[in-house]
Amino acid sequence: MVWRPYDDGEEVCPLSDFVKVVAAGPMFFVSAWVLMIFAGIVYKDVGILPFGYVSSMVVTIGLWLTVAPAIGAVARVSSPKSKNH
Repeated sequence: MVWRPYDDGEEVCPLSDFVKVVAAGPMFFVSAWVLMIFAGIVYKDVGILPFGYVSSMVVTIGLWLTVAPAIGAVARVSSPKSKNH
C-alpha cells in the first residue's frame, strides 16, 4: 500500500476515499428508513400523508442529489488544503 504525505506531515491512505463511498451505500438505506419513521411520527403536525419505504428512498435520492453537491462545494472552499495551493 502506498502512503502519500500531506504538507503538514500527516499521512493518508489513498483508499480512504473509496472506503467513504462504500460506507455511503448502507447509510442511504438507513437514512431512507429514518426518513420514513420520522414522517410517520410527524405527518399529522406537518399535514402530509405517511409514506412507505420505497417513497422514502425516492425522497432520499432527491435530497442526496441536491444536498451533496452543496456540501462538496462548501468543503472544497473551506478546506485547509485549498488555501495552501
